[in-house]
Amino acid sequence: MEKPVLSLNGQELRNIELNDEVFNRDISEGAIYHAIRNELANRRVGTASTKTRAEVKGSSAKPWKQKGTGRARAGRKRSPLWVGGGVIFGPRPRDYSYSIPRKMKRVAIKSILSLKNKQDMLKIIEDFTIESGKTGDLVKILKNIVPSERTVVVLGSDDSMMYRAGKNIPWLKFLAYNRLAAHDLFYGKNVLVLETAATKLNNFFDEHGTGEN
Repeated sequence: MEKPVLSLNGQELRNIELNDEVFNRDISEGAIYHAIRNELANRRVGTASTKTRAEVKGSSAKPWKQKGTGRARAGRKRSPLWVGGGVIFGPRPRDYSYSIPRKMKRVAIKSILSLKNKQDMLKIIEDFTIESGKTGDLVKILKNIVPSERTVVVLGSDDSMMYRAGKNIPWLKFLAYNRLAAHDLFYGKNVLVLETAATKLNNFFDEHGTGEN
C-alpha cells in the first residue's frame, strides 16, 4: 500500500510504499490485549507490604487470664483481631512481571499499527530533528501537524536532541522503531512515523524478514 509523506507544514511531498503485513494486516485483538496487559504488569513495582502478627510491635504476654473475666479469650495483643495487630493474608512484596511469546508481541505491534492506519490516526512525516534541543522549537513543528493531544512519534534511530526537546511535553512520547510499546501506541491519538522509521518497519516486522534490521 502507498501512503503520502507529509512535510513539517502538513503538505504532501511524495508517496511511500508500506508493507501490508505491517501497516494493513488483519487486527488481532487478543494479541493486543495480552501485549498491553504484559507491559502494564511488567511496570508494576510490587512493593506493597503488610506486617503479620509476628512482625508488628507489641507484647506477647497474655492480656488477661483465660477464664473468669467474662471476656472473650485473648492470646496476645498482636492478634489480627485487635486494632494495631497483624494483617491476615495481606499483600507482600512480589514480582508481577512475566513474559509472552515474542511472536505474539510482534503480531500485537503490527495489529496496532494497522489499526491506527485504518483509523487515519497514523501519519508518515519527513525526517527532522531538533538541533537546538529546545522544547519550543519542537512545539512549533508539531502544531502544524497534530493538535496538542496524546501523540507518539516513532523514530528511525535514537536522537538525544529530540528526546531532550520533548521531555517537557506531557502529551508527547518518543519510541524507537525497534522498541515499540503496545500500550503507548494503542492509546496514542496520533502516531507520527518518521520516513526513515517507516522504511525500517517495513522489514523489521516483516514475517519473511529477519526482524533485526
